[in-house]
Amino acid sequence: MDWSGPVIGIEHYLVVSSILFVMGVLGIFLNRKNVIIILMAIELILLAVNINLVAFSVFLGDLTGQIFAMFVLTVAAGEAAIGLAILVIYFRGRGTIAVDDVNRMKG
Repeated sequence: MDWSGPVIGIEHYLVVSSILFVMGVLGIFLNRKNVIIILMAIELILLAVNINLVAFSVFLGDLTGQIFAMFVLTVAAGEAAIGLAILVIYFRGRGTIAVDDVNRMKG
């Protein structure tokens, strides 16, 4: 009996990527109060893009998508570091990280 199990195709990766992308977009639009959750939602969107890039790269037999995914990971790491640094400085000045108070910034 030679059974290798279920075959995972590109459709499965696209479904997972779509679910992550929708969760990220909903995280941004439904939660406008907490900056940390907005940053995490942006990371989910970038992760969905990376899954698409790698899945299509493997499907087409080309390394370009995987290399491009590394660049996206680099941008995501920089975005997280700079975003959290801005958040810490903002928290030190205001004492809160509520997005509603951002429009009251001076200078």
